[in-house]
Amino acid sequence: MKEINNYFRYFYVFKTHRKQKMKSSLNNIGFLILLFVFSTSIIAQQKPLPKAKTNSFWERVNFGGGFGLSIGNNFTNITIAPSGIYNFNDYFALGTGLQYSYLKEKNSYSSNVFGASLIGLFSPIEEIQLSLEVEEINVNNNYIDLDGNYNRNFWNTGLFVGGGY
Repeated sequence: MKEINNYFRYFYVFKTHRKQKMKSSLNNIGFLILLFVFSTSIIAQQKPLPKAKTNSFWERVNFGGGFGLSIGNNFTNITIAPSGIYNFNDYFALGTGLQYSYLKEKNSYSSNVFGASLIGLFSPIEEIQLSLEVEEINVNNNYIDLDGNYNRNFWNTGLFVGGGY
C-alpha cells in the first residue's frame, strides 16, 4: 500500500510540476505575442523621415528605351532605341529619344532607319498620362529584283498623340 501511495504521490507531483511548467511556457509565449503586436503597431505609427530636397538634375531624369531582335530563315531585324525624360514636376515631363533599325531579307530587301524624337508628357492626375511626340527619321531602303538594285532614301516626320491610364 505504501508503494501505491508513493506512486500516486510521485504521479501527482510530476503532473503538478508539468502543469506549472506548461503554464509558465504559455505565459512566456503570450508575453512574446503581446510584445510582437505592440512593437509592430509602434513601428507602424512612426512617420518616415522627409527626404532631403537636393533638386539634383539627375534625380529628375528617367532613362529607358527599347531593344528588339528578330532572326529567322534569311531574315534579320535589329532595333535599338534609347530615351531619356526630364520630369519638371509631378505634372510635366519632356524627353528625347534616338532610334536605329536594321532590317534585311536575304537577296530581296535591306533597310536602315535612324532618327530622333522629342516627347512631352502631361499627367493631370496620377492615374492619367497624355503625350505628344514628334519624330524625324531617315529611311534608306535597298530593293533587289530581276532588274537590279533599287535604292530609296528619304526623311519622314511623324506626330504621335497618345494617352494612357
